[in-house]
Amino acid sequence: MLKKCLLAFVTAGLISITACFAVAQDSPSNDQSAPPPHENGGRHHAMPDPAQRTKELTKQLKLTSDQQSKVQDILQSEHTQMEALHQDSSLSQQDRRAKMMDIRKNSNSQVRALLDSTQQKKWDEMQAKREEWMQHRRQGPPDSGSGQQDPPPPPQ
Repeated sequence: MLKKCLLAFVTAGLISITACFAVAQDSPSNDQSAPPPHENGGRHHAMPDPAQRTKELTKQLKLTSDQQSKVQDILQSEHTQMEALHQDSSLSQQDRRAKMMDIRKNSNSQVRALLDSTQQKKWDEMQAKREEWMQHRRQGPPDSGSGQQDPPPPPQ
């Protein structure tokens, strides 16, 4: 049971990371302070703002003010690490992705540890929905001529 729960949690964390970057690739960045596009024509996508993510989690999980402060610190640390990793051109894309997954997994574990049992249950449901959304997104729409778009990712 513990192994299944841990596997589900790790998988959800990995999917959370992938979701952020998949969404970032699909939508243009509205961050006015973002650096200019890379020389190779690629676009820079900023990580979601830790304060905004904390606000969303507060609403969904009913975080206490103490939890909010700690969650925002965790998310800010994650944001800083991700930005530094993004700037590190010495890593291959595969290595960079693996490190990003590790950072996200660690952050998710830290946030989950701050939650009470009711909040953890909701957190796990949120992660499962994100995983389901990512699986659907990877498979693609069943009928490309239907004109339907993928639904937006569930908030974290």
